[in-house]
Amino acid sequence: MIRRLLRRLLPAPQPAPAPVSIPVPEPVLANVSPRDVGLHDAVLDGWFLNDSGELLKGFAITADDTLLDVGCGEGAATLFAVRQGASVIFTDSEHEKVRDLGRQVEAQSAKPNLGLVSNSLPLPLADGCASKVVCMEVLEHIEQPEPFMAELVRMGRPGALYLLSVPAPVGEHLQQGIAPASYYQSPNHVQIFTAQRFAALVEDAGLVIEHRQATGFFWVMGMIFFWASERAAGRDLSGAVRDRIHAPYPPLMESWARTWQDLLVQPGGLEIKQILDGFMPKSQVIIARKPLNDGRLP
Repeated sequence: MIRRLLRRLLPAPQPAPAPVSIPVPEPVLANVSPRDVGLHDAVLDGWFLNDSGELLKGFAITADDTLLDVGCGEGAATLFAVRQGASVIFTDSEHEKVRDLGRQVEAQSAKPNLGLVSNSLPLPLADGCASKVVCMEVLEHIEQPEPFMAELVRMGRPGALYLLSVPAPVGEHLQQGIAPASYYQSPNHVQIFTAQRFAALVEDAGLVIEHRQATGFFWVMGMIFFWASERAAGRDLSGAVRDRIHAPYPPLMESWARTWQDLLVQPGGLEIKQILDGFMPKSQVIIARKPLNDGRLP
């Protein structure tokens, strides 16, 4: 099942899923990477629903949309939107990511699209330029998230839908016992959002929350095993970390991925996953709506 999914999707960013109606997984595959299992875990939780065009359940993208992906990274959200026929605007602070993603977008889309290298305020985009706005695992890197959030709201049209995610505090605090100090310094995680603070940030910016979820136990444990493996190997853990985790993975991470995949096919495995996701989530997600000019919701 995982290999079939990977033929349809690019590698996904660290996900932020929630309990939904989920299919029965197929048997364990012997040679799967942590990233493969993380993608499988995300799909089970409602991400990348090709049949309905939903990037996440409740966040549908159509050919009539213009999607703005702020902090696009490898571009999983942008490319999903391209496959739905939408126009895309994607921004990142790293030139190489924008360049590489731009090449993929150009190869797959004949619509007007725009890639920008930027991490400054204000962002160089017009008011109301997007009908769908995505900003995932970005706000925790921002020294002043309130004006940044205001920028996101400015760029959404009246009635625009927003998909936002940040790390959940339980996983962040747990990693403080093993991650390097640089993980919590610029350009890495300089903010830790409680659920209350995250919701207040969104609502104070003028958006109305439609859906919330917090999951990703697999990745919390995966990160802990990653830090332990790096420390045991005596590797330098300084500098930016968001691109550090890639193949070849530490053997401990690969063993954990096999264990998690095996859990999912056991009787009651999916229910156990949901309990653990709620107990120790990696990320928290909000889907929110920008009101119309008269204050009503679409």
